[in-house]
Amino acid sequence: MQRTHETTPPTALTIAGSDSGGGAGIQADLKTFHARGVHGLSAIAAITSQNTRGVTAVHPVPLAHIRSQIAAVFDDFPIGAVKTGMLGNAAITRLVAREMRQRRPAWLVVDPVMISTSGARLLTEDAVQAMVGELIPLADILTPNLPEAEALLGHPIRTARDYDRAGEALLELGAAAVLLKGGHAKGGEVIDRFYDAQGVMELRHPRLRVEGHGTGCTLASAIAAELAKGRAPRAAVRHAVTYVQRALAQGYRPGGGKVLVLRH
Repeated sequence: MQRTHETTPPTALTIAGSDSGGGAGIQADLKTFHARGVHGLSAIAAITSQNTRGVTAVHPVPLAHIRSQIAAVFDDFPIGAVKTGMLGNAAITRLVAREMRQRRPAWLVVDPVMISTSGARLLTEDAVQAMVGELIPLADILTPNLPEAEALLGHPIRTARDYDRAGEALLELGAAAVLLKGGHAKGGEVIDRFYDAQGVMELRHPRLRVEGHGTGCTLASAIAAELAKGRAPRAAVRHAVTYVQRALAQGYRPGGGKVLVLRH
């Protein structure tokens, strides 16, 4: 006799690129969902040829197939949260924005993936405009790192005052909240800043002297998972940041590159 489980975990969807090296992208997202107790769904927007040394090729998935993946999961699952990652080009970004406007998920976390850890560009120039104009205004939480925030705003972010101005400017793009990640800043302490209607919340933690692969993907996915489980945005962000720090501290090098893959 087949046993059924009374408790079904919440579901979360990632719309992002696939990482053949298994450390970032869709692969990291699904591992994070599982680790955080959430059933993971995926719609693959691009296929990368990638390992711990870098990205050698990017193949965008045809728009009709991205749309059909999104339709398939929304037609069958009660999706608690959606996270977007690498979208690659303007057409895909606009498509995902249209789908999110129509389907109105309970929570939308937008990770504006632009450049890989190895320096490969993962978002075309015209796609940045599509993200700013169409996708970011739908976001419940936007999660840029410093280079991504600078690219979105068009100016450098250096001082603490720059951070706060950037947080306010990113909110003005339409996102309900912004997590401005401080990993690219200098200093022995990493300061992430969360901006929303309540003001600013700082999250401070010791800087690990390692270079991680897939940290941004993992953080955005962990936030989406916590939102899907019913946490409020600030609590979701705090739990997600703690999780990523622990996973990075226990990271390992499965390939020949110098970057660490997180122990999800």
